[in-house]
Order: sequence, then C-alpha cells, then structure tokens
Amino acid sequence: MTTFTSFAVHIPDADLEPDPLDPAQIVQGSPEVSGLVLWESEDGQQIRGIWQITPGVVTDTEANELFVVVSGRATIAVEDGPTFDVGPGDACVLREGDRTTWTVHEALRKAYHITAPSRTEPAGQA
Repeated sequence: MTTFTSFAVHIPDADLEPDPLDPAQIVQGSPEVSGLVLWESEDGQQIRGIWQITPGVVTDTEANELFVVVSGRATIAVEDGPTFDVGPGDACVLREGDRTTWTVHEALRKAYHITAPSRTEPAGQA
C-alpha cells in the first residue's frame, strides 16, 4: 500500500512539465500544453493535477472531470451541447466522451480532478 502525505501547492507558481498536443488536435495557432500530476490513485481511476494551455484553438475528447480555472480565459464549446466562457474562479464539469473545442484567449491554468468510469458500471452510467 502506498502512503499518502497531505500537502499544499501554490498553483500559479507550480513548475509544469511539457505535455505535447497531438498535432491533429490543433485547429488554429500554436498552443502549448504543460501539466503536473499531483496525485493518482493506486488503481489509476482518479487523478488530481494542474494543467495549462497557451492561446490557440484545439479539440479534445473529455474525461469525467471537475476543474477550477486559476488564471487565463477560454471558450469551451461542447459538440451538440453548451458553450462555456471560463476564467479565474470558474468551476467546470465535463462528461466522459464530450467532444469539445477549446478557444484559448489567454494562457489558461487549471486545477483538475479526473475520475475514470468504473469498469463494473454499464456504459453511460459513470
């Protein structure tokens, strides 16, 4: 069993590691992504971390995620769904499988929690 120690991180100043985008995801500009996993459950079903993207337009297929924007601004359009304008202090919930287009206006940094769907639940029940 892995031990877990409580800790605190100042998100705006955290050093992040480059996490290159798949070029097929880039619609416009030259956005760059970086991140830092702060914690991952032993079974890999939950991940908490920090993620950042620079200005541009990208597409993605989402995980079950809750995030809070720390800095920057973006417009997130969910295919066949709502469009959100997010900025500092905004919380957003995205569903597993949502196809999104992110238009990043100012470098956006967020703190996130991703929960993978349970392997024992029927599809669509996560």
